[in-house]
Amino acid sequence: MSPIELYTWKTSNGRKATIMMEECKLEYNLHPIDISTDIQFSEDFVKVNPNSKIPAIVDPDGPDGSPFTVIESGAILMYLAEKTGLFLPKEMGPKYEVIQWVMFQMGGVGPMFGQVHHFKRAAKEKVPYAINRYFNECWRLYGVLESRLEDRKYIANDEVSIADFCTVPWVFRHDWQEIDLDEFPNVKRWYDNMMQRPALSRGMNLPN
Repeated sequence: MSPIELYTWKTSNGRKATIMMEECKLEYNLHPIDISTDIQFSEDFVKVNPNSKIPAIVDPDGPDGSPFTVIESGAILMYLAEKTGLFLPKEMGPKYEVIQWVMFQMGGVGPMFGQVHHFKRAAKEKVPYAINRYFNECWRLYGVLESRLEDRKYIANDEVSIADFCTVPWVFRHDWQEIDLDEFPNVKRWYDNMMQRPALSRGMNLPN
């Protein structure tokens, strides 16, 4: 099996891909894409991902044996899970137990937490309405996770899955969101447990 080409950066979405590569013990070549330099808009990278977003992968051993490109972090996790047979159950019920929580992250946690990051940290002017709107939704989503993780070790089913891997990097930025995890003890317990995984920790620190 040839190494997968991974294009990513150390962001919440970018870390999902490095976590998955490390957890699956896949061989890969890491191409750092420093999005602060706008390299993602370069002609070379647009050939990989026309949407100019990270992460993206090129699998030289794709489904039909030829190179196959996957964009969008959630799709990358699902693709690698199916390719390796890891972290996504094959049985339909448990499989969609995982997928629905991946979609929860992709459609809720990521966009809402990201807007909190922007309006609290990056916006050139303070917009109280936007700050309050997105922070309140961020708080609500932490509450959903808090309820979900009551009496559960993992977000979906009884084993670690891509639902956990895609959510951890966003909770990692709880300080940016000005969220005190002590107010969400089930989330904190889950998060602390996940961060003790050696492969996940390696993935969180890439690219160096």
